This record gives sequence, C-alpha cells and structure tokens, in this order.
Amino acid sequence: MTAPVREREIQTASQKRKRRTRSRTISPLPPIVVSKLSPAEYDLDPASISLVCPTCRTWVPIRVADTERATAKLVPHHTEPAGTEDPDRCLLGSHRLVTIDVNVAKWSRRLEQGVAETSGRRADRVVRKPQPMPTPAVMQIVGGLVDDKTARKLHESHVKNCTTCSPTTSRCADGRRLAHLAAHTQRTAPIRRKRRTEQEEWADRRAWALRLLHDQQWDKVARPVHETDQQRVRDVLTALRKMLNAPTKSGARPLTTWERADLETTIAVVERQAKDLTHRW
Repeated sequence: MTAPVREREIQTASQKRKRRTRSRTISPLPPIVVSKLSPAEYDLDPASISLVCPTCRTWVPIRVADTERATAKLVPHHTEPAGTEDPDRCLLGSHRLVTIDVNVAKWSRRLEQGVAETSGRRADRVVRKPQPMPTPAVMQIVGGLVDDKTARKLHESHVKNCTTCSPTTSRCADGRRLAHLAAHTQRTAPIRRKRRTEQEEWADRRAWALRLLHDQQWDKVARPVHETDQQRVRDVLTALRKMLNAPTKSGARPLTTWERADLETTIAVVERQAKDLTHRW
C-alpha cells in the first residue's frame, strides 16, 4: 500500500518550468522596430533589455520569450514614474510587439568603442572672461593727476577770465566741474600727503636695507677680492720688468728709446696701483 502512494506523490509534485509570456493580449499599434529607433532610446543588455515607449516616453522592459511562437513585446506599464499614487496605465503602449532586428553583439561592441572614445576625449578648457572693473568717476581720474593747489589755481583763473562765472552766484559747466575738483582735492589733500609720506618712508627704509645687505655681502668677499687684485697687479708688474730687463737675444730687435720710455711709464703706473692697493686695506 505504501508503494503506490509514494509513486503518486512523485508524479504529482510540481516541477520547474521555463518562464514565458502567458498574456495573449497584443496592442493594436504596429510593432516597434528597434533599428528605426535612436540609439539612445533602447538598451539591448540581456540583464536590462528595455526601450522608450513611443506612446508615453517612459523606459519599459521588453519581455522576450524563449519559445519560437512567442514574440517580444513591452510589459504592461504606467505613464508616471514608479511610486506615483493612482498612476494611469499606458493602454496603447502596453503589450506592444517589438521587432529586435539589431545584432546584440555588434551593438555591444559599438557601445564599448563609444565609451572608450568618450573617456579618452580631453575636456574643453573653460576660459572665463575677466569681470570688467567699474569705471571711476571723472573726479577720481583728474583728482589723482593734480594737487589741491593746482586745482584751486585753475578754478580761480577760470572764474577770473570767464564771462559767465562769478565767485558767488552763476557758474558755467566748466566752472562747476573745476569748483568740484578744487573741493575734492582740498578734501583729500591730507590723506594724499599722508600716503605720499608713508611711501617715501617705506622707500627710504627699503633703500637702507638694500645698502646694509650689500655691505654685509661685500664684507664676506672683500679680503679675497683684494688679495686677488694685489696678485694680479704684482703679476703684471713682474712681467713688465722682465720685458724691460730681458737680455737681447741674437737676431732679435732691441727696444727703441721710445719703446723703453713707454714701458718704464707703464711700470710706474702699475707700481702706483700696487702701492694704492697696499695702503687701501
């Protein structure tokens, strides 16, 4: 009795079957041909094969069956992103047939080549335009060129020679500008004098520091340089004396009176230089 029951349990146990498209519903729209779509509108990766639904413009997975009778088609989907409350189903785009007439291996190679080319492409350098500085006022431009005394003299000379301007009442356009310039330079004169004084003091301190640095550097090399100068003058003086007192070789032309006098004068000058170098140190 136990054997038939055991055999029946083995026969009635559910077995794993291949997944295939069970829905017979097909969209009335014509099939979607993948080769007619833009490369950016489909993905043939077997792990995530999908395309953009032409009806609702959303990415939709493609259901591909393993049987020969079944045809690839879009899965039922909604028109809103995932997580939207009360979404509307895409009635025309759902269950729409898809014709995959693109070689997956060729498409994968082209995708890898495009990624490599994009990765190796150097990014364009962004050259930012410098921000334009605000244009200074006329008084700021002219005020830096003349001092308060010059501006006052220009204003007084204009008022004296102008037929329209008077010291108290009316002013022409040039007179008003010169009056503003005189007032501006008189108001900023103390600040300008203080700034000029600070700049002069800073220049004096910098010059004094440079002189001090030069003296310190010269003190380190003064003795070797002086000894080198002395040795050079002694070598020149020795060579000149040898030329003056050298015996006349057979066949050589002796020094003339003028040449000997000139050589003696040169020796005297070099001896004076050697004496100066000795007393200077």
